[in-house]
Amino acid sequence: MIWTWDVIRRIIEVLWVINIGLAIWTVFRSRRDIASTWAWLLVLSVFPVIGFIIYLFLGRQLSHDEIFAMKKAQQEVQKRYLEKQRKRLEEHDLLPKADQEKRARMLTDLNLNNDKAILTLDNQVELFTNGNDLFDNMIANINRAKEFVDVEFYTFYSDELGHRVLSALEAAAKRGVKVRVLYDANGSHGTKARFFSNLRKLGGEAQPFISSSSKYKIRTPRLNYHLHRKLVIIDHTIGYIGGFNIGDQYVDKSPKFGHWRDTHMRVVGQAPIMMEFRFAMDWNTSCRKSRLPKYPLDNLEHIKLKRPSSKNDVAMQIVSSGPDSQDFAIRRGYEGIIATAKEYIYIQTPYLIPEPSILEALIIAAKSGVDVRIMVPCMPDHPFVYRATEYYAKYLTENGVKVYKYNNGFIHAKTVVSGSNISSVGSANQDYRSYSLNFEVNAFNYSPELTKKLKKIFEEDLKVSTLMTNEYFDKQSRWRKFKQYFSRLLSPIL
Repeated sequence: MIWTWDVIRRIIEVLWVINIGLAIWTVFRSRRDIASTWAWLLVLSVFPVIGFIIYLFLGRQLSHDEIFAMKKAQQEVQKRYLEKQRKRLEEHDLLPKADQEKRARMLTDLNLNNDKAILTLDNQVELFTNGNDLFDNMIANINRAKEFVDVEFYTFYSDELGHRVLSALEAAAKRGVKVRVLYDANGSHGTKARFFSNLRKLGGEAQPFISSSSKYKIRTPRLNYHLHRKLVIIDHTIGYIGGFNIGDQYVDKSPKFGHWRDTHMRVVGQAPIMMEFRFAMDWNTSCRKSRLPKYPLDNLEHIKLKRPSSKNDVAMQIVSSGPDSQDFAIRRGYEGIIATAKEYIYIQTPYLIPEPSILEALIIAAKSGVDVRIMVPCMPDHPFVYRATEYYAKYLTENGVKVYKYNNGFIHAKTVVSGSNISSVGSANQDYRSYSLNFEVNAFNYSPELTKKLKKIFEEDLKVSTLMTNEYFDKQSRWRKFKQYFSRLLSPIL
């Protein structure tokens, strides 16, 4: 064969057609939303071969077997316990309608019907915005544990803080406390399986989440569908939930990020029982791979939820979401807060890549006279994600939303505060990944006192933040604007 230009062109055309065919087959064989489908078609079509390598890591979905195992574990818990509690709530045994204002009642019904999120009332909450204070407190509680400690994190690094937490867990296991650790292998990159060897020798248990390799070897590479939850539950009555992970950067020891500004809650009361159910479902699902003993549920069935013992008690729902469900519980919870706001909405998030429903709800609220303010970091930890964040910050600014850059380090908090008694604190960011791709958990709170504290924290952060104006964006270079527009095209898969 003579390799003329016409022959080469024909070969390229044939290969391009084959590539398009493979791209269509690859994307459409899995159920996705329309935006994600088109984004992947763009990547696979524009970047032949390389696009498929990217897809191997970013685009692969969980198998039907994994989804089935997750749903089965959840159904077991829900049938044995949560349905009983839901019945009591519907009968107003826990919360008579007269005792709750209309907006909060609507949001509790939304979370209950969408996620079977039981409302607990007998809770006392302590807020942490500094990692050193949080982990000192958490380790002190682990040291006093008598029955069990459940730990669930996206990141559990084997650095100085990681060893501090692990030492406390090992000491607890040594004195007979049941210790279970659930972690994400991708989020804990660099931490070897042997890191937990001594804990296991002492009677504790540790395993990676179901979507992770069981031995930190890349068998099925996947950068999506990971355990992003951050939970610690101690003796049924103490729970930690929020945005902090276990690693030195979260206690201000990273030269790159400097001060790490996050939000976490310590909850004492009955919401930790709901956190424990969330942990139990995740643990039992992951046991399918590790063959560790399942989480015993019998010791939870006798616990009855109580009315508040003090006017300062916090009503709270533990709401979770993930790719195993099409209910999008946390995203819909956010939508409910935004859609019903009358005075203000304050949001803190490290990533601002909202889905159209959230984006439009924010704009409608702002144009309706609601004071909508969003706070994002002043620096990137993921370049494409940050450029997409800038794109949406510009778009929201043009439509009446006030967007601020936090300048005192890196803000990683995931909070929503609105009105007199509505707030959310947890692991879910304002982006596609948290809405649909990763496993998240948030506490939705109904408390004037807690809302007031979170609002004050936001207002204090405003003192070290800069308002991103139209003039700010106009001064940016054309190259930076191009990166923002290009990153926005990829936003459904970032």
